[in-house]
Formats: sequence, C-alpha cells, structure tokens
Amino acid sequence: MHSLDYKSFYDKVGHINGWDFSTINCVYDGVQPDLYDEVKKICKKSDLWLDIGTGGGEAVLSIAESSLLLVGIDQSTGMIKTANNNLVKSELPNVRFLKMEADHLDFPAHFFNVVSCRHSEFFAQEIARVLIKGGTFLTQQVSENDKLNIKEAFGRGQAWGEQPGKLKRQYLSELSKAGFSDIQSFEFHVDEYYQSPEDLIFVLKHTPIIPDFGQTEADFQILQQFINENQTEKGIRTNSERFMIIAKL
Repeated sequence: MHSLDYKSFYDKVGHINGWDFSTINCVYDGVQPDLYDEVKKICKKSDLWLDIGTGGGEAVLSIAESSLLLVGIDQSTGMIKTANNNLVKSELPNVRFLKMEADHLDFPAHFFNVVSCRHSEFFAQEIARVLIKGGTFLTQQVSENDKLNIKEAFGRGQAWGEQPGKLKRQYLSELSKAGFSDIQSFEFHVDEYYQSPEDLIFVLKHTPIIPDFGQTEADFQILQQFINENQTEKGIRTNSERFMIIAKL
C-alpha cells in the first residue's frame, strides 16, 4: 500500500471498528509484547503523555490514569471519532484525542514526559522536539516477517519482500541522529494459533497484512487452502514478529 492507501484504509476501519481486536480468539505460544505495560511502568501520575497512532483509544484509555494528562493523536478522522466516542463512555477527565499527523506535532517544544507509538509511523526529530530532556519514547512495531506464511500463500502483503530488520535499523538510526542516547531494542517471535477461520478473516479484513484482502473470490480460495495446510490441534498457525524500542532523550 502507498501512504494514501493506508490513510484511506485506516479511516474506513476506524469508523467501523476502531482498533479493537478484543473479540479475536487467538492462542500465543511465546511471550507477546505489550507496549502499554511498559508505558504504565514508566509513567508517573504527574507526567504528560502523548500517544501517536492511538487508533480508537482502546488500549490507552485502560491505563490513562497512570498520567496527569494523556493526549492521543491519529491521522484518521474515523479513528479519532471512535476514540472520542470511547472517551465519552469512559468518563475519564484527563484524556484528549486529536486528529493530527505524526510528522508535524502541533505541541510546544519540551512539553511531554513520555511519548509512545504502537504499530504506527513516527518521526524521531518531531518526538525529540516535544519531549522534555530526560523524557522517554517507547515504540512497538511490526517486523517484516510477521505473518510470513500467510504472505507467502498470497504472494503479497505488508512489507512483503523487505529485508528482515530493515525497519528496526532505520528507526534506531533516526533516533540516534535525533539526539536520543540511551536506546534499547527488543525482538519478539511468537507462534499464533487462530481458533477459527472467522477469527483469522476478521484480522485480515481489519489490518493491512494482505492489502485489499477479500476483494476477489480468489482470496478466499487461497485462504481456504492456507487453513487446510496450517490447521493444527491448537488452531490455525501463523507467526507474530514485533520489535520494541525504548529510548531516553
């Protein structure tokens, strides 16, 4: 997908579902990373926290009370609409959701104590500008070989054909150039077992793993063959590959 395709995709999904995958039944064989567990450990009650690519706000609202103020931003109008609807239901007073591009953060310099970004694009120079000295940036990203057997079956997919580790190396270099000095990175490789075809179809329809999934009948024929070949006692097998970076300014 090109950048405009991604924006259109996330806007559509944002209106329909936000970024809520809580209904998916999936068993993990290994340690599944959770960026917001790490954010919760770092955030103080007096901190100002910015979350980039916040989606429908589902994850951050659950730990918003860890900070004095949480500001969640997303480029998608649909996602922000869903996030604000979720905020109204939560009745939390210390949260704001704003439509904003990650490459132009409309905040004063040295404003936030903590900045986070999960599975979304970020720009290291902008983050360094809005973080206080000694502030912390945390990100969790999808690695190139995530859902590799699915992408092999379809012959296309997110980061298909990219060299493994390319995105992590790029972000580590950009953070270093932006002035971050204490930079740690971690990789996570987990086997996933989806409990039903419906669970897997929901993920494929609501993420960009396979661009334009379901637009043709051939996609469902490929998926059926994939399920037949990867069905196990634990479920339909694929893989999850993520990396996490924690950097101090």
